[in-house]
Amino acid sequence: MAAITLNNGFKMPLVGLGVWRMEGKEIKHLLINAIKIGYRHLDCAADYQNETEVGEALSEIFQTALVKREDLFITTKLWNSDHGHVIEACKNSLEKLRLDYLDLYLVHFPIATRHTGVGATGSAMGEDGVLDIDTTVTLETTWHAMEELVSKGLVRSIGISNYDIFLTRDCLAYSKVKPAVNQIETHPYFQRDSLVKFCQKHGICVTAHTPLGGAVANTEWFGSVSCLDDPVLKGLAEKYKKTVAQVVLRWGIQRDTVVIPKSSKLERLEENFQVFDFELTKEDMDLVKSIDRKYRTNQPAKFWGIDLYA
Repeated sequence: MAAITLNNGFKMPLVGLGVWRMEGKEIKHLLINAIKIGYRHLDCAADYQNETEVGEALSEIFQTALVKREDLFITTKLWNSDHGHVIEACKNSLEKLRLDYLDLYLVHFPIATRHTGVGATGSAMGEDGVLDIDTTVTLETTWHAMEELVSKGLVRSIGISNYDIFLTRDCLAYSKVKPAVNQIETHPYFQRDSLVKFCQKHGICVTAHTPLGGAVANTEWFGSVSCLDDPVLKGLAEKYKKTVAQVVLRWGIQRDTVVIPKSSKLERLEENFQVFDFELTKEDMDLVKSIDRKYRTNQPAKFWGIDLYA
């Protein structure tokens, strides 16, 4: 399995499977089949509200010796309301996932919100319809608690998610353990070249969440447009005799980013993994670069009453 080496020496598979919006009843079937296809990297989060079901699936996978624990790279994320309770939140996730350690633990968003109980997700809203932000917890405090997880052996690597250049730069300044990863939305319509270059220059691996532009899921939630319908990408798919999704994922890999597409369809799981048998030319990489729309599809402001990206 092709992998990228993180700044602490651990290897992270280039293609992972995101479990966002996977329903509990289908998770075991999907994860077992994903492992059989060749996936060795799973991207989870407390906020996805399915860590318990993922843990049940992992338990069965390990018991049947389909793979060993050390064969998998498993990520989960600290939710906004647990910034002041990092160690408890991580232990809560480990318990649900039935794991002794995580390969990667990420700060899901650079925002601390009102605490509603360890492991509780959802977003605490004020009467004004705006997210209740906890102004007593700084991102620096959160990060130093994340560092404790490494020293306690609960987590091998720690990282950030949805951080811009300025917040990433600040994290580099106050960190004793450097962030290994910044997981951000990036795809052909939202390329974020400066942020990707900045992270890579400073030894931070970029993981692309929403690497296919969100497709149907984000159209449903946010009313967004998918890059998978773009005529330029459709033309490249014909040229390489691949699907548009495969071309987009290949483009992501050739940018030296890790991609974590999500799918609940078995044929899509297989398709998304078949991206190592072809390579886009420099001209075609440049062609994809030309269709950037600076277009974010994941818009939590819809639920939070406040745009964190403003």
